[in-house]
Amino acid sequence: MKRYWLSLQFGYTVGCVTIPSVAADLPQWLTDRPTGSPRQALELARTRIVEGQRLDMSALADELGVSRTTLFRWVGSRNSLLVEVFWSMAEPALHAAVASASGSGGARIAAVVGHYLRGAVNTPSLARQLAAEPQNTLQLLTGSGSAVQRRTIAVVADLLEQEIAAGTLEPPLPVPDLAYLVVRIGESFLYTPHITGDPPDPEKAQAAIAALLR
Repeated sequence: MKRYWLSLQFGYTVGCVTIPSVAADLPQWLTDRPTGSPRQALELARTRIVEGQRLDMSALADELGVSRTTLFRWVGSRNSLLVEVFWSMAEPALHAAVASASGSGGARIAAVVGHYLRGAVNTPSLARQLAAEPQNTLQLLTGSGSAVQRRTIAVVADLLEQEIAAGTLEPPLPVPDLAYLVVRIGESFLYTPHITGDPPDPEKAQAAIAALLR
């Protein structure tokens, strides 16, 4: 977990590409107290999700040795805690995707997203969570106001800005709109089992993004 917390606070550099920190978008219970009990709550909650268990706040409070009232005071709500669990998985995966991508310009951005989506498809804990709580999980990951989506868009926007600054990309839309569209394309092909019933298709997502950014 140490690498994750450092990356949240200070950003993360791989090769010549820097992933921005999203610390400004983190909830106060993480930014005010990056160590201690709230962090333990996040770590234990993540363990439960990775193990395929339902996140039970009463059981989590008991394991932490605190009351439910104290736990909710730390993290806000079960959904707020789930969001941070999802982001604690997504953020390192984005780093890995950037590190693995080659090339430049739109092709590089598309490759980053493709790698990230392939990793998500092969993440059993995400599949189990979507199967157990599809509506709530999709809302937390992709719904209006989703912090996971917002932070992912910020990462993509930063990567777009880097390619534009390098002269390797001529954006067809303003960067905020373009970053949003790239992320939504990725979501559309990742969560197709819950939207159309078709299997996820990271390859189509990568091809569509490459075409958009050509």
